Amino acid sequence: MNESTEVPPQVSSSPLGHVSDAPTLAHPRGGAPEPGSHGRPQDGTGSPGAFDLDVADLFGGPGTGTEGEGQAEDLSEKLRQAYFWVVNHAIISPHYDVEFSAGPATPETSYVLGDSRARLTLPSDQSYSSFVLLPLLTFAVRGRCLLVGGPGRGKTASALLMGVLAGYPVRDVRRAMQHGHPQLTVSDLFGTPLPKDLVQADSLADVGVAWRSWLGMRVKIIDEYNRIPTRTQSALLTVLADGYVEVFDQFFETGESAWYLTANDDAGGGTYQVVEALRDRIDVVVHALPFNNRFLGDLITRAEQGIRPEQAVPERIVFDDAEHGRLHREVLEVRIETPVRRRLEFFASQLELLEGSAWQFEYRTKDTARLAGIDPHALAAADSGRDRLSDIGSQTLNGLSVRALQSLVAYAKAMAYFRGRPTVGLDDLRAVLPFVLHDKLVPDQQSPVFDDPAREPLRSDRVSWIRDMFDQACQQYDAYGLDASDPVGAVLDQVSAGLDGLSEPEVLARMAEIERILSGWADGRKLHGHVYDDALVLKYAHQRYTNYLSWLRWQR
Repeated sequence: MNESTEVPPQVSSSPLGHVSDAPTLAHPRGGAPEPGSHGRPQDGTGSPGAFDLDVADLFGGPGTGTEGEGQAEDLSEKLRQAYFWVVNHAIISPHYDVEFSAGPATPETSYVLGDSRARLTLPSDQSYSSFVLLPLLTFAVRGRCLLVGGPGRGKTASALLMGVLAGYPVRDVRRAMQHGHPQLTVSDLFGTPLPKDLVQADSLADVGVAWRSWLGMRVKIIDEYNRIPTRTQSALLTVLADGYVEVFDQFFETGESAWYLTANDDAGGGTYQVVEALRDRIDVVVHALPFNNRFLGDLITRAEQGIRPEQAVPERIVFDDAEHGRLHREVLEVRIETPVRRRLEFFASQLELLEGSAWQFEYRTKDTARLAGIDPHALAAADSGRDRLSDIGSQTLNGLSVRALQSLVAYAKAMAYFRGRPTVGLDDLRAVLPFVLHDKLVPDQQSPVFDDPAREPLRSDRVSWIRDMFDQACQQYDAYGLDASDPVGAVLDQVSAGLDGLSEPEVLARMAEIERILSGWADGRKLHGHVYDDALVLKYAHQRYTNYLSWLRWQR
């Protein structure tokens, strides 16, 4: 990865301006590939129209629709074109760390290297570099991406390319980029009141504000955000969270946009400690991995020819305002089927439970301990009856927020969309999960899980640690056979269908079923996270039926 040198704006003859006409995914026309099908990266990217598009399906799923009398361009293919152009021509990133398998029919090959027995796997399906792919998925979902890594590893260059892909001239993107520094004020960041109005206005409402132009752009870049003063960070939080700016009682709606923030260290330190609420608004964290020195020849060529990739972005992979909006809508329309959703629910439910934090059942969570200023680790360690090696929740000091789950769902949809799939697969979810939860889950460094010498690297490798926890959760889910037997899910489905028209005997029968399930769990079953969540769901359903029963009897 590198930040290159300038080239003249006329680059039509440069090989960097070439986009391959071959499709990025090799599958028949007529729809998305089956799970496990192969694609092949090109020097550039595939051609629009690699799929047969249904004219009536503009809002029916990924890559469908019309523009006027012709077919709309397949934006999932265009997104892949953009990826392969960036990874092959712009950002030197041979780190294919987002791996996919084609399944048992095409087994993967792996090699164990070095004294540490490090395993190198050769994926059997099209795989990707997270440093290029995750910023592109952020562009698609209009999320907030934090790029972390040492100086000169391409963080700013990657963010700059995202602005060019949105159709902005390189010069405008550079000028709009906000650079964090200790003297940055709220006015520097957002705009200043007009001096004449300050003198003549009778009220704050009469004061006009000269807003900064970057606020209205669809791609916003904050370089070295951890060097921004705390007060200015708080103002920036409002823009990230709510999409508006307030200065002197004047408001500016920034609209939906993709955000890219950079920092030189993983901990979010720097000149100023980053406000916790601001860090929480970040959807995904991506590491800028070190430059691979075998590609030094490419750097020499760029220096000799004066090549700067952002000046050579082909028009074919640029998304205008309408395409960017349609891309976002199509990503959100990708479905998440029940088996994938249930495994995510099961994983998330393992993380929050802390039995010793309260008497009231609903408050037995790590958040209760945190709000009381009590170390969750100390309470968890006192629970001698729990197997802390197999209990996934024992590895974390916190659970997941609603915001984190929403971000995870959005990026899983974007990954499936990018891969040309109409529904999110478990492999799509597994691929993005570590990057979305990177700063959302805090590891308990004193957990005995990390005492195993083979697992010691997981103390610092957040991506592998989170993915390993998810794999463990999926294995436990399968061992419990919850796809075949989910009585709590059946109860919830009945409640979700509505209570109108139910007779009193039917209500009493459903309440009795809830009590029967809870009674079965009371016979010595360990209170694991998913049981805790399910017990609260059953209490919720029982209360719904109790209230409805009272209403039925009142009507007599």
